[in-house]
Amino acid sequence: MADPPGCCSTCATCLLCPYSCQWITPKKEKRKGLRTTKYDCSWFLFLFCVFLFTLVWLYFAIIILNDFHNFNEFIFRQRKLWLDWSQVLLIATAVLISYSSVLLVLALCLQLCGHPLKLHWVHKVLLILAALVVAAAFTGLGIKWAEEWKSARVSLQATGPFLHIGTVGGMTLLAWPLASFIYRTRNTGLRVFLLLVYCAAMIALYLAPLGITSPCIMEENQLPPKPALVGHRGAPMLAPENTLMSLHKAVECDVQVFETDVMVSADGVPFLMHDEELTRTTNVQAVFPDRAAQSTAFNWTDLQQLDAGSWFLERRPFPTVQSLSPGDRNETTKQRIPSLEQALEAAKQSNISIMFDLRPENHSDYQNFVNVTLRVILRSGIPLQKVLWLPDGFREDVKQQAPDVQQVYGRKRLKDEKEPILHVNLPYQDMSSEEIRQYRQDNISVNLYVVNQPWLFSVLWCSGVSSVTTNACQVLKEMKHPIWLLPSSTYLMIWIVVDCVSFLIIIWAFVLLKKCSHRRQPAESETDVLLTKINSLMQE
Repeated sequence: MADPPGCCSTCATCLLCPYSCQWITPKKEKRKGLRTTKYDCSWFLFLFCVFLFTLVWLYFAIIILNDFHNFNEFIFRQRKLWLDWSQVLLIATAVLISYSSVLLVLALCLQLCGHPLKLHWVHKVLLILAALVVAAAFTGLGIKWAEEWKSARVSLQATGPFLHIGTVGGMTLLAWPLASFIYRTRNTGLRVFLLLVYCAAMIALYLAPLGITSPCIMEENQLPPKPALVGHRGAPMLAPENTLMSLHKAVECDVQVFETDVMVSADGVPFLMHDEELTRTTNVQAVFPDRAAQSTAFNWTDLQQLDAGSWFLERRPFPTVQSLSPGDRNETTKQRIPSLEQALEAAKQSNISIMFDLRPENHSDYQNFVNVTLRVILRSGIPLQKVLWLPDGFREDVKQQAPDVQQVYGRKRLKDEKEPILHVNLPYQDMSSEEIRQYRQDNISVNLYVVNQPWLFSVLWCSGVSSVTTNACQVLKEMKHPIWLLPSSTYLMIWIVVDCVSFLIIIWAFVLLKKCSHRRQPAESETDVLLTKINSLMQE
């Protein structure tokens, strides 16, 4: 088989060596009579599927970074081990996608050069392992973190138009090796099958924008106001969560609401704490090594002995910890568990609202927790309109004792609602863009949590959400505009141009490679005759 024009012997050898794990020169290849068999084609198809599989997982890995801090907390509660598992995820995903991408590029280049696709058995084993690892990752995601499938659907509203353009571009480039293979193979049935599949895929892609919807496809003058920011436990990327320092950092980020969690000590003092155990965010194991770390089992005097800031510097729950100034580091080490009274005073002085949940909901003395917390609020002097009450337990009692407190519901409104709901607080996965718009029209304030990534904030901004709870207030504060905003007419023009350019490139690829195949046929025929004569002489 003669080398195609532009594919030198050295290049061909360099392509064959890493793909086949053998140093095969084109001369050796001709002498051995190596050709791509159906078995080799099946492995190429498997390689292509593994590449697509890992590519989809890469997309998921990037999407779930918004919620990965929750996963880190979950692992700590289960194993008492803190690690930023997002870095492990990204490194492993990068290795898988890089490996499959390199092999696929090598295979496509070999096909264009007219050389056999002899994948080495080591690559075959590694590809099977890669497919199993990604399958296990998807399975684990579906079992333990099923809400992330909803996150992926939300993400398509931000990435759909660009995924369409990228997929059209990739499938257009695939026309070159496909045309090369079609003109080389002598199997007419296979030719027709591949052409039909490819044409069907391209037609589906060309028409895909008919099913792509995004709230950010709108005119500039239709863009709703920027959502207000709610500091999730304050500003946990800049200071230890649920501390006064975190509250003050959140105020610097222009948050309008400080979101926190309240528990009640053994002697009846409400204080800020998210976990039912003190292990993650304090040094309780060092101060009280012989006691159980249950948050509500400690009295207020004992709680005040705990360091609620040094863990932040030691475990570095977010990459932003590394960039803290010396002054902030010093202040972090001085943080203690604040009482609800202290937090209310700080919120009052900063003129921001405070929203909290009361934990644990299943405690036998929960009604007393509600009464104690309510007394502290009424005694604090903070305007009750600045207090957003999340707990569902004994809500009617709260309404009677403090009717001016803002009631926030962790559910959607019901059809037979007895009294109108004015505020809802839900995970961002649980509300569609259409529902957000409807609630906005009905003057219902919608707060969605937890929103950290700019792409997600942009989608919710375009949808018209009232506010978002975030860990990254310092990032979202700087956003003056959604990441992208396209008028429908502009998107239509981009759609038509991309499809037309893609179609022309595909036609050009098939026409050009057909001419090249005609030029090679005489040379290949002469080579085949010569090889036949040599084989006959050797047999004699």
